Amino acid sequence: MPFDLRSLAVTVVPPAGPLRGRVSPPGSKSITNRALLLAGLARGTSRLTGALKSDDTRLMADALRAMGVRVDEPGDTEFVVTGDGSLRPPAGPLFLGNAGTATRFLTAAVAAVDGTVVVDGDAHMRKRPIRPLVEALAALGLDVAAPSGCPPVTVRGRGRVPAGRVAIDAGLSSQYVSALLMMGALGEGEVEVALTGAEIGARGYVDLTLAAMRSFGAEVVQRDATIWAVRPTGYRAADFHVEPDASAATYLWAAQKLTGGAIDLGTAADAFTQPDARAKAVIDLFPHMPAAIDGSQMQDAVPTLAVLAAFNAEPVRFTGIENLRVKECDRTRALSTELARIRPGLAREEGDDLLVASDPGLAGQALPTRIETYADHRIAMSFALAGLKLRGITVLDPGCVAKTYPGYWDALASLGVGLESADPA
Repeated sequence: MPFDLRSLAVTVVPPAGPLRGRVSPPGSKSITNRALLLAGLARGTSRLTGALKSDDTRLMADALRAMGVRVDEPGDTEFVVTGDGSLRPPAGPLFLGNAGTATRFLTAAVAAVDGTVVVDGDAHMRKRPIRPLVEALAALGLDVAAPSGCPPVTVRGRGRVPAGRVAIDAGLSSQYVSALLMMGALGEGEVEVALTGAEIGARGYVDLTLAAMRSFGAEVVQRDATIWAVRPTGYRAADFHVEPDASAATYLWAAQKLTGGAIDLGTAADAFTQPDARAKAVIDLFPHMPAAIDGSQMQDAVPTLAVLAAFNAEPVRFTGIENLRVKECDRTRALSTELARIRPGLAREEGDDLLVASDPGLAGQALPTRIETYADHRIAMSFALAGLKLRGITVLDPGCVAKTYPGYWDALASLGVGLESADPA
């Protein structure tokens, strides 16, 4: 039957030939949520263009509205944000679903609120660690508590962020660093953010944060590779354009490579500033991807690369992916489980590494498989790629892609991929 976006499952029908056409990826989720927050903290009216409208960005926008910021949406890719430079206590807890960026960023930002704010999420978010950020904020003298080490987080603000030095272990997530940096501009004086070690997950995302902060008037000095000094400038309104999402682009680059097609994204790979754009160079090597791929600096691209690796000429080991265990789901476990569901032994975990056995002979086979997505948008979108080469791939809960790419299935269909609603049982 034809695919309905409300379906509980979708079967991907392999295309008869190469995928060709033009698809414009949505705006970057990472950049949109940074820009929304900074615009909400700024004095005046900011216009964000090219922005992503998805579950994650809607949750950030709604949280800002709950704290007195005006957020208008005049177009499909626009936000107009008006604030007075401060956030007010919301009437109730801020519910942020499973949006990691919104949860981590707001946990720090609401420290400047004069009053109590509870930052909470869904059952998945309540399993995602936030203790390192909470401990860093507490060490700066802020009243912050998360008894379970995960949300909900209670922040009892006094309307100010103390000046001083705050240290953070960023091994689990670069979002902790970004949260502290964005908060730092709200300080009574200079706030110095320092890493407790040299390790940081996806350092490129910190660069995105710094670029966005400077666009809204912040002044940050990087003293060395592990220390940043943020001056107490606050933020000023700005017009800001959001670039397309590099993580979303990886699915289209992989689809092009798997089918020998030509998909025009409207943006050259080298024009992206997001870390996941590094995956393009690896995808271009298919079917001779490297025997070992370090995913530490392009973590959200790993599911795309892992599914692509199933059809590679040689086995692929993914390293540096420890942080994948604390994403929307344990992505390392999900990837190994679902690849092995397609064919036993196709993937396995070795410690925190993922080993994909690879078999180019899989292509063209009928291997009816129901892919569990664990409410994780990236698992759903990456395993849809397997359906370009195999008959019988059914993706459960296809609607979970709305978290970051609501138009994903439409994009595939526009390129000629057949999609059929399926029985999830």
